[in-house]
Amino acid sequence: MPRLKQAGREAGNDYANAVFDYLFGERDPVKEPGTATGTPGNWWTVFNIVPDAFRHAVDGLGFYRSPARKIDAKLRELGQIRAGWTVGSQFVFSQHCKACRDVGLSEEQIGAIPNWQVADCFSPAERAVLAYTDALVLQHGRVADGIFAALKEHLSDEEILEFTYITCTYMLHAVMCRALRLEYDDVDERVIEIPGPRGPGRGLDILPDEPNGED
Repeated sequence: MPRLKQAGREAGNDYANAVFDYLFGERDPVKEPGTATGTPGNWWTVFNIVPDAFRHAVDGLGFYRSPARKIDAKLRELGQIRAGWTVGSQFVFSQHCKACRDVGLSEEQIGAIPNWQVADCFSPAERAVLAYTDALVLQHGRVADGIFAALKEHLSDEEILEFTYITCTYMLHAVMCRALRLEYDDVDERVIEIPGPRGPGRGLDILPDEPNGED
């Protein structure tokens, strides 16, 4: 379950209710969750607890899909899917695997997102945006001059701004989904201590307690 409460149609948010009609039909999205793409749909209902945050977030989705955008859809999706992967958001990564197919990226390219650095299925422009994405997400905007120069070889200033804004927006969504345990990111922490066979206080695993291996 999400870490925050949810708000459905009872919240009286007309903007959200119109979106719910599109995503859930006549169902109550809290009592009867589930979208056509198979997601629980609680990203929408959790955001709806703050109606203007809901509108702001949904308007942001409209921004990147607007026909007014100059950035190529394939390059845009490479940034979004790689951001989802590097943050570790199962939800953002999974959803944008599907979006990548919709804009014409190949199965080979989608499968190579985790190891794009050693894959030979990306064009120079695609490699430039993937390197830039890693600098945005993994290095928090510390972009080497060589990466930015490669990006400028393929994209206009307007395209770079759009790409930067969209990619950073999806980094935000990936982080929020993990923090609030939304959608496919409702998972338990897997990095935990595994109890040893001899109980607590026996932490060394590089040498036995005695040279002969006996206590």
